[in-house]
This record gives sequence, C-alpha cells and structure tokens, in this order.
Amino acid sequence: MLWIPIDRTLDIPLKRQVYEYIRKLILNGELKAGEKLPATRECASQLGISRNVVIEAFEQLLAEGYIVGQQGSGTFVAEGAFLEQMQDERTTTLEISEECIQEKGVIDFRSGLPALDIFPRKDWGRLAKDVCLEAPDYAFGYDHPEGRLELRKILSQYLRRTRGVNCHADQIVITSGATQAFSLITKLLLSQGDKVIIEDPITNEIQTIFTSTGATLIPIPVDEQGMRTDLLSDGEKPKFIFVTPSHQFPLGSILPIQRRIQLIQYARVNECYIVEDDYDSEFRYDGEPISSLQGLDSERVIYVGTFSKNLSPALRMGYLVLPQALIERCRSLKWFHDLHTPSLNQMLLARFIEEGLLERHIRKMRKVYMKRREVLREALIREFGHSGEISGDSTGLHLIAEFKGIEFTEDLIERLYQNHVKVYPVEHHTIHKGRHVNKVILGYGNLREQEIEEGIRNLRKVLGN
Repeated sequence: MLWIPIDRTLDIPLKRQVYEYIRKLILNGELKAGEKLPATRECASQLGISRNVVIEAFEQLLAEGYIVGQQGSGTFVAEGAFLEQMQDERTTTLEISEECIQEKGVIDFRSGLPALDIFPRKDWGRLAKDVCLEAPDYAFGYDHPEGRLELRKILSQYLRRTRGVNCHADQIVITSGATQAFSLITKLLLSQGDKVIIEDPITNEIQTIFTSTGATLIPIPVDEQGMRTDLLSDGEKPKFIFVTPSHQFPLGSILPIQRRIQLIQYARVNECYIVEDDYDSEFRYDGEPISSLQGLDSERVIYVGTFSKNLSPALRMGYLVLPQALIERCRSLKWFHDLHTPSLNQMLLARFIEEGLLERHIRKMRKVYMKRREVLREALIREFGHSGEISGDSTGLHLIAEFKGIEFTEDLIERLYQNHVKVYPVEHHTIHKGRHVNKVILGYGNLREQEIEEGIRNLRKVLGN
C-alpha cells in the first residue's frame, strides 16, 4: 500500500500532489530502486481519487526517469534516482515553511514585522496604476543593475534629510531587500579565511550569510551602550566590522558618539570597512531618530537600509550606500545576481517618497507602534511586576524582556507555543552562549493591542507555574 496525503483545499492539482509525493519518496530513499509501485487502479481506490489522476502522475514520473514500466510485471522505482542529501534538505525546507506559517490562535511576538494591516494600500494602489499607465515603453525592458536614477536621487535626498547620510545618487545600489545587500557585501569583501568583527548577540541570519564564504566571525560583546569598542584588537585585521549602531539587534542599545569615533578610528588604522545596518531606526519614541554612523565617514562606512520595516517585507526593496571605491564592483555583482531589482516597483517607490507619502506613513505608524509598545510594557509590569525587566524599547518594533530565574530552553519555548504564545530567545542569536538565557525578544509591530495583552497573560500562565 502507498499512502499519499491528498489535500483538496490546496490550489495544487491532485495529479501534482501524487507526483510530488512519490518523487520525494524516491529521492530520499524511502522508495528504493527496484521496489514495485501499486497498480494505478489500486492506488486510485485507496486514495479516493480518479484513476486518470494517478495515471497522469505516473506518466510524469516515467517521463522524468523516476520509475520504469515492465510489460506484464508492473511499475518499479528506477535505478539511480536516490539523492542522499535530500533527507536533510527536506527537513530544512519543512522547518522554514513552519516558521513562516502563522498558526491560528497563536500570538506570535516575532520581531521585525510591521503592522501589515495598516499598509497604505489606497495610496500605493493609486500610484501603481498611475506608474503603469504613464511609464515609457523602455521602462518595461531591462534596466541598470544599480537601480532607477529617479529612485536613487530621491532616496539620497531622503537619507540626507532624515538619517544624516552623506551620499549622492551614484553611491546607491538598489537591492532586492537587505538580505541581497548583505550577500553582495560578502561577495565584494570576503573570501575563505577572512575575518569579520561582529556584535554579539546579532541576528542569526547575518551570521549565516557572512560565514557562508568561509569567513571567521570575531564576536565583540554588547552592553547597554552597544558594541564594546574598548575590546577591539589591532591584531585581528578584519575585512569589515558589522554594527547596528542606531538600534542594536536584538538588545536595543544605541552606540554613543564616543564609541562611534573609536570604531571609525579603528577601521582607519586597520584599513577595513564598517557595515552599518540601519534596519528600523525611523521608529524612535524618546526623541528624534539617531543620526547614521555613515555621516561621520562616508568612505569608510557601507550603509544598508530596507523598506521592509517602514513599509512591508513584501516589497523586497533595500539599498546599499557605498564608498566610492566599491561602486563599480558592486554594480557588476548586482548584475550577476539578478540583473536589476524590478523597475516598476522602483518607479512606484520613488513616487511614493517624492509625494511625501513615506514620511507621512512613518509619522502615522510611529504613533501606532508607540501605543502598542506602551500596552506591552504595561502588560509585562502588570503580570510580572519586579520579576521581569524591560530594556531596548526606545526604538524599533521590539523590546527585550528579562525574567529572573527563568531559562528559555527549547522545552519551555514549546510549552509556551502549546499555550498559544510564541516568543524568541535572545540566546538563539548569540555567538558565545550562556549570557542571555533568561531574555526574550518580544516584537509588537504586527500585533493588535488585545493580542499583546492576551499573549502576555499566556506567557504568565506558563512562567508562573
């Protein structure tokens, strides 16, 4: 008997579901070479589907060489169709898929997600229609790898005005999100055995991107004022230093001017670059947004920004502001990556910024997030009192909650999940383990106020037992 899970609620045709499932069983070795498959009639009867569906799936598998038919004997798994690493790949894919699915009834304190329900759809839709109708014919063709000039010009003005970034349009490369920006940096600067000085803790994804080249990470601890620049060693000779100076991720500290100057002086002496990730600093609640590090030395700092936090991750739009020496090489690498970021989206974003809609949206969302932050703070104080401590909440879409006597193990995280609340341990983002076991990241950007309160009540039910 060959049991295949059939889901009629999916948009995937039934024959494709049958084909995909048998294909995976063959590739990962669960169906072995020479093993006989059930007859199409028997298989259709067991699954409660049409025999023609099974026949079409088998025909596709036959055409691609996964199975062979023997006259009068039946259908068998072909030789040489087992791919050993598929088991690990399949597990990873399933884990990623589960991470991205929002479970119904689970209150997810995931950080970095803006309020998806307050995306400015009306303005965006109006401009999308205008751009599509008004765009010249050549805009529908291939474009320059560095991005549309009108967007780069408007973006350079916006960054100078709002973030103190010292740049002109030619220094900007538009990317398909910040992830591609970091990938381009690794290809620009890193080779096997190179060193990168990096904050500890820092987002796991960044660590993975940088080490994918074979580079070695040199972790520098973070305190309430950001990276401990007094611990930088002249003997390391790194290719670059990675920092989140305006809102350290995940701990939320802000790098003061004294440490910024130390960092730049270190980079100058060691002839390396500084990579500044400015991912959510527009949303500062205790004063004006912190000025960029790049504004202190535009030839030593590579500035990375994104529209995933202030607008939507679905846009897949980010950018690099580069020192002069790296511009041409980065443009070439961008061309090899994906030719260029979608032109119509760039034209639309340029109009959105030019008409003042981005800054208007940020002002609106700052008020929304400030209220959600206060609801979260009040809920934590109400439920945990002095046993909980809050930090890193002056900027951005998350804060850090620290609980005395609690260690957020995998078992505890699972128990919380079973009680309909999902939180994210700081320890998952550390390089040196054991320093932040009692801290969790609580993102509030994409949670309504009642969800925040319910989530903290659920957290208290589990941690209080």
